[in-house]
Amino acid sequence: MKNIIFDLDGTLLDTLTDLTISTNYALSACKYPTHTKEDVRQMVGNGIANLIHRAMPEGHSDLEFDECFNIFRQHYDIHCQDNTAPYPGIVELLQELKLRGYGMAIVSNKVQSAVTTLTQHHFPSLINIAIGDSPKLQRKPAPDMVLQAMKELNATPSNTIYVGDSDVDLLTADAAGIECISVLWGFRDKDFLTHHGAKTFVTKPCDILKLLS
Repeated sequence: MKNIIFDLDGTLLDTLTDLTISTNYALSACKYPTHTKEDVRQMVGNGIANLIHRAMPEGHSDLEFDECFNIFRQHYDIHCQDNTAPYPGIVELLQELKLRGYGMAIVSNKVQSAVTTLTQHHFPSLINIAIGDSPKLQRKPAPDMVLQAMKELNATPSNTIYVGDSDVDLLTADAAGIECISVLWGFRDKDFLTHHGAKTFVTKPCDILKLLS
């Protein structure tokens, strides 16, 4: 493998605290019940629109969703980096992969503006291709984002691997016709991932290097 495509939330960056704070800020502003961090952990993984849908009480209207979602986005745009940081060992992994000549990209269901901001802040000079949610491409688990990343990397399915932490990532890799490594430091545990078809696991970032060698 010479190209690696990474998921962002739960794979490269621990974003859960900031997502929880912004979610609860929006829910409180709309007078809805809030959630614990562990609640939000189970809601993330398929874009922030789905996160807010899941966090809001059942039976909410489109108008109520739009209000809550817009409050969340405004808050998260400002506070998305307050507590967010790479998982231990991630920066060292990316540095080593770059030294070894690997092509790297990020694909995320987070909105493009946040993906760009977080990538430039946390991984400057390490990852230049960062694809987020936009009207141009279908979100994961559709393969569009991965295929676009592969196009920009001049990669093929045979020399590309995907790294993620969720069932959505497994489905995405399968749809794109590439192998998937599932990380165990993210938002889903091994039993959940195994149930959804995961076969290759890593418990810390440096384990990825062992799989590639």
